[in-house]
Amino acid sequence: MVNSERLWSRIQELALIGKTVDDGVNRFSYTLEEHAANEKVKQFMEEAGLEVSYDAVGNLIGSKAGEEDLPTILIGSHVDTVPNGGKFDGALGVLTGIEVMQSLQEQGINLRHPVKVIAFKDEEGTRFGFGLLGSRAVAGHLTHEDLERKDQQGISIREAMLERGFNPDKLHTAEMDHVKLYLELHIEQGKILESQGVSVGNVTGIAGPLWLKVKVVGEAEHAGATPMGQRKDPLVAASLMIAEIEKLASSYPDAVATVGSLSLTPGGVNVIPGTVEFTIDLRDVQEDIRDRLESQIREFADQIGRDRNIEVVIEELQRVSPVLCSDDIQAVIQESISELEVPVVSLPSGAGHDAMQFNGLFPVGMIFVRSKDGISHNPKEFTSREDAKAGADVMLKTLLKLDQE
Repeated sequence: MVNSERLWSRIQELALIGKTVDDGVNRFSYTLEEHAANEKVKQFMEEAGLEVSYDAVGNLIGSKAGEEDLPTILIGSHVDTVPNGGKFDGALGVLTGIEVMQSLQEQGINLRHPVKVIAFKDEEGTRFGFGLLGSRAVAGHLTHEDLERKDQQGISIREAMLERGFNPDKLHTAEMDHVKLYLELHIEQGKILESQGVSVGNVTGIAGPLWLKVKVVGEAEHAGATPMGQRKDPLVAASLMIAEIEKLASSYPDAVATVGSLSLTPGGVNVIPGTVEFTIDLRDVQEDIRDRLESQIREFADQIGRDRNIEVVIEELQRVSPVLCSDDIQAVIQESISELEVPVVSLPSGAGHDAMQFNGLFPVGMIFVRSKDGISHNPKEFTSREDAKAGADVMLKTLLKLDQE
């Protein structure tokens, strides 16, 4: 078992770096606050007996050699945050990996496989609007073109890397091979575990986001002088589409659909809108289901356009494939959960994680711990000390079992 007091103390200590007046956390990639957090995590890694280094893009890596010449087991998450974020998102996963390795060291348990605990650079994408930067580099997916992306001050990722002492010209050296599998522990950021009354759960997969922008073009006219039967109102058409999107998504067990942005022009109180634009975020762990939902939404939108003599244009903004967690790793996680004598709950992740970048490269597995009220990306984000310990104990048990395979 792990040392829950040490784990909890480190969570609180790390949360002081970048702390906001609202008791939230601001730690954005390649900033002084994020660097200070990494240096604190480096200290924890060294206390756990890990050999610590930074790679070319700034991933912080704590390594432990194995007793045999076998592929490496990766454990990771991140310490960067969204604006005014919480203290558990990402950080709990990194600190749990460190605690597991320190507990094994103190118990005199040596693993057959080498292990690397990684604090990935910039998972959230807050500063540059481009997330999963560190895990992209490890997977070999980060390009030199990506490094030209700029923040709101016009500073590129490349320039930010150089400012912190990293080497963008050696980007390729961050890529890892000879990897057995990847494990990640994360807060759920939802309410499923809480509704089931359990502290820890097995993740079946990570839903891939598909983002669409819908433009509905009607005719702007005088609100008082245009009879209802003669209007080409794009807002009414968009409203029908949005209602149908909710209905269609609700017909699938794990699919979600969100209209998160809506704008209309010209925007006068006495003017029928001429153009409406809104976004759609579609997610499901099964790509065929997500794509089927997309087709149904497109068909409905086209039909509304024809029925109302209104132009409808749908643009794809982003399409990311979902990731299914390894059945073999899931089985081990489920077995480890059952050993805590609590019900085994398996659930999908609607949010994205670093694990997504390793799809098709090597097996991945994820462990969720309960989030109070499902709140995340918020200073009120909270996971109890008991739940954090339960998650860490499952991680330790899972690692020991996978190391013997």
